[in-house]
Amino acid sequence: MKFDLEVDAIGLKCPLPILYCKRGLNSIQDNQIIKIKTTDKSALDDFKSFCEKTGHQLLSHVKESDVTVFYIKKLTL
Repeated sequence: MKFDLEVDAIGLKCPLPILYCKRGLNSIQDNQIIKIKTTDKSALDDFKSFCEKTGHQLLSHVKESDVTVFYIKKLTL
């Protein structure tokens, strides 16, 4: 998937992957896509909840060994 910014949160535990994601989203324009990689076991539930609460769109997630990759589209708040 095409993305505009990649954020590496591998090895970080909750809430740091969400904080890194938020920082990344703040640095891109509306309708751009952030790719974030994490090894946090609770990341799927955390990112789903984060997107529901903030209005951003979780486009997809892919598990690659111990790393989960999320693609999130920044939407106007």
